[in-house]
Amino acid sequence: MDILKLAKTTLFKGMSEDDIKQSLSELKSTELFYEKNTTILSAGQLTDKMGLVLSGSVTIESNDVWGNCTILSHIATGQFFAETYAILPESVMLVDVRANEDCSILFLEIGGLLSDTSTSPWWKMMLKNLLMITAQKNLTLSGRSFHTSPKNARNRILAYLNTISIQKNSSEFDIPFDRQQLADYLNLERTNMSKELGRMQSDGIIEFRKNHFKLIG
Repeated sequence: MDILKLAKTTLFKGMSEDDIKQSLSELKSTELFYEKNTTILSAGQLTDKMGLVLSGSVTIESNDVWGNCTILSHIATGQFFAETYAILPESVMLVDVRANEDCSILFLEIGGLLSDTSTSPWWKMMLKNLLMITAQKNLTLSGRSFHTSPKNARNRILAYLNTISIQKNSSEFDIPFDRQQLADYLNLERTNMSKELGRMQSDGIIEFRKNHFKLIG
């Protein structure tokens, strides 16, 4: 386990190497590898573990019985998922977690953090960091609501691309989704979205190739 790499993530921020090693032991950490498109966690199941993406990326999806898929968020390397379910292990998962590409995941049993009476420095620091992770997730979900609130496809696409541009501090950037994933994230039909992207490029609003975009002011 690359301790220095873990120290750069939000959950282990401010913790010493010894603290990280101790926390990994006490939280019963396990590292697992998943191939692209593998379902890591499924809606309907229970989990007492949160996941840290060590390499690759995953998507959080809502899949219904009629085959409709909505992508709720993209979890990149160094980010986390299922922390809420791990804290509340009796809550049934309402989403699927899928490997967006080949990835390695570190699982941690964090539920005991809320009931533990430990005075170890790492315990208090991890609780603080976990609160930060929860706050960041709330911002992510709020952002998706902003992206899907416009009524037409063009404004949804523009809202999303503008957000990525702000985050990257650049008018030219890559997005983490392919065409189908972007359509699922924005709650759009793929064919109509692709046509709208073409019209936006013809209108001189954007330029794009695959998942690389440039906004033209």
